[in-house]
Amino acid sequence: MSVPAAYIGVVLIWSTTPLAIKWSGEGVGYLFGVTGRMVIGVVLALLVLQLAGLRLRWNRQARKTYLVAGLGIYFAMTAAYWSAQHIPSGWISVVFGLSPIVTGLMARFWLNEQGLTPPRILALLIALAGLAVIFGVGTEAGAQAVWGLSGMLVSVLCHSASAVWIKRLDARLHGLTVTAGGLIVAVPLFLLSWFLQGQSWPTVVDARTLGSILYLGIVGSVLGFALYFYLLRHVETTRVALITLMTPVIALLAGQWLNGEVVDDRIWVGTLMIMLGLFGFELGSRFWPQLRPSRPSESEGQ
Repeated sequence: MSVPAAYIGVVLIWSTTPLAIKWSGEGVGYLFGVTGRMVIGVVLALLVLQLAGLRLRWNRQARKTYLVAGLGIYFAMTAAYWSAQHIPSGWISVVFGLSPIVTGLMARFWLNEQGLTPPRILALLIALAGLAVIFGVGTEAGAQAVWGLSGMLVSVLCHSASAVWIKRLDARLHGLTVTAGGLIVAVPLFLLSWFLQGQSWPTVVDARTLGSILYLGIVGSVLGFALYFYLLRHVETTRVALITLMTPVIALLAGQWLNGEVVDDRIWVGTLMIMLGLFGFELGSRFWPQLRPSRPSESEGQ
C-alpha cells in the first residue's frame, strides 16, 4: 500500500468521523452507537483478514499489542462518544488536534524521541492557549460543554498513550492484524459496559443514525484503524499524529455545512492557535539550529 494514499485516507476518515459519531448516537444513546460500530468492525476485520490470507499471531508481543490497541480503542472511543452528546462535532476534532503534542511528549519519555527544545516549549504554550480559548467558549455554553471538552481530553490521553505503547512494543504486525486483535479485546468491554448500564435495544433507529453506525463500523473502525496502524509501522509516531493538523478545519466546516452547527469566531481563533502550536511542535525544531546565532570560531575571534 502507498504510504501517501494511506495518509490521505486517514485524513478524510478522521475529518468525517466526529460528525458521524454525533449522528450515530442520536435517539439511541452513545453506547448503542459505539457498541454497534465496534461489533460491525470486529466482524468485518476478521472477514477481511481471512480474505487477505492473514492470520492473527498469538506470540507474547502480539498479545500485548492487541491488549494495548484494544484498551486504547475502548477508553478513547467511549470518552469521545460520551463527549459528542455535549459539544458540537467540530469541537471533537479540534481538541483531538492536541494528540500529536501529547503523543510527542509521551514519545519523549517512552521512545527517546526528540526532546523539549525551546521552539517546542513555545509551541506547547501556544496550543494550550488555544485550548484555553475554546474552554472559554465552552464555559459560556454551560457546564455540559465543559464536561464534553474534558471528556475529549481524556480521549486524547488514552489514544496517545496507546499509539506510543504500540510503537514501543514494535511487534511488526500488519495493520489489519492489529485492528482485528484490538477490536477482539475492545468489543467485549463495550458489550459489558452496555450490560452494566442496563441499556435496552432501541425500538426505532432512523436512517441517518443507522447509516452513521454502518459508516463508522465499516470505514471508521476497519479501514480507518487499519490505515492508522499501517502508518504507525512505517512513519514516525509524531508524523502520524500530524494528520490532526488538517482534520479540525475540515471537521468544523462539515459540522457547519451538514449539521447546521454555529462556529463562534473564537473557536476558529482557538483552532488556529492549536494548529500553529502543533506545527511549531512538530517542525519548529528543524529551523531552530538555523535561527540560533552561531558562535564565532577561534580564528574569527583572533
